[in-house]
Amino acid sequence: MEIERKYLLKKLPEHLEKYPHHKIEQGYLCTEPVVRIRRWDDSYILTYKSKGLMAREEYNLPLTEEAYLHLKSKADGIIIEKVRYQIPFGKYTVELDIFEKDLATLTLAEVEFESIEEANRFVPPEWFGEDVTYDSRYHNSTLSQKKSLE
Repeated sequence: MEIERKYLLKKLPEHLEKYPHHKIEQGYLCTEPVVRIRRWDDSYILTYKSKGLMAREEYNLPLTEEAYLHLKSKADGIIIEKVRYQIPFGKYTVELDIFEKDLATLTLAEVEFESIEEANRFVPPEWFGEDVTYDSRYHNSTLSQKKSLE
């Protein structure tokens, strides 16, 4: 079970370069249910996600680079490209996504939790903006169907 909250940002934290980061490319073979392919640096993953906003089932399977490239050509919509920074915040890790190319004006922060109760108690840092957890427009699967953020 994946339990996470998602936020827009008021501002980027200072000195992003000091945090671990990963180059991510992902495409969607289906958006209901979500079937996603992802390149994470030099790893390749096929993911299934059930319906849901803050909490949903998620299953990951490894892919070869060849299988990823084959499936990438079959993806619906745009291929999302982003850099994900992993920023410590108390006992949590903020996953800060800075989108590139078609979605270059977008930055989102996600935080994962052990339980729904814990997620509901979470107090975000001051640099977080609007909580968009329940706004499906900010799901990557929805974003993949757009050419830009209109």
